[in-house]
Amino acid sequence: MAKQQAAQPTGQKQASQPNPKAPKDTSKSQKDAPKAQKEPPQPIPKARLHTIYREKIVPDLVQKFGYKSVMQVPRLTKITLNMGVSEAVSDKKVMDNAVSDLTKIAGQKPVVTKSKKPIAGFKIRENVPIGCMVTLRGVQMYEFLDRFVTIALPRVRDFRGISARSFDGRGNYNIGVKEQIIFPEVDYDKVDALRGLNISITTTAKNDDECKALLAAFKFPFKN
Repeated sequence: MAKQQAAQPTGQKQASQPNPKAPKDTSKSQKDAPKAQKEPPQPIPKARLHTIYREKIVPDLVQKFGYKSVMQVPRLTKITLNMGVSEAVSDKKVMDNAVSDLTKIAGQKPVVTKSKKPIAGFKIRENVPIGCMVTLRGVQMYEFLDRFVTIALPRVRDFRGISARSFDGRGNYNIGVKEQIIFPEVDYDKVDALRGLNISITTTAKNDDECKALLAAFKFPFKN
């Protein structure tokens, strides 16, 4: 018998026995297991001025200008903050400080703007950083406008109101700020130099009267 078992053909393989130490296939069990339900994303809270605009300003402007549709009421599109930094031509650290200040003011990182052509009179070469800008939309736009009107403007030295002649004729308004320290986000002790910035408010108004009425409804302190 031993000889017969040894004479079996080698081409036939013995039946492999299951290895008790081999890891079990758990892919099917993982698929069958119920997936953990993700919490639905919470909606972004609306800004205070946005709520006032929809509930109070829109009906007032419809009654004042006689709009036939609510969609005709002018609204804010974007707010652009622009800060020129001419000192950055000779010192690159000045640009870093300006970007840091504008980031604190706007709440988002600005874009560094570069010169498009050389100007010999100002010792500016082509493609050299000379400023920074940031564009605000949505909730951040209304939040910045709220802080600017209620907190920043009253902190201006000898403030007597803003000019009502800074409209461009197309429903947009521009205002200049001489010192960035009027914003409470900027620490006066950590400022290396006083810098001004330009604030451009873009709306869907068709003329200056509609734009002025919209900004006046947001409590803009116009002189006349």
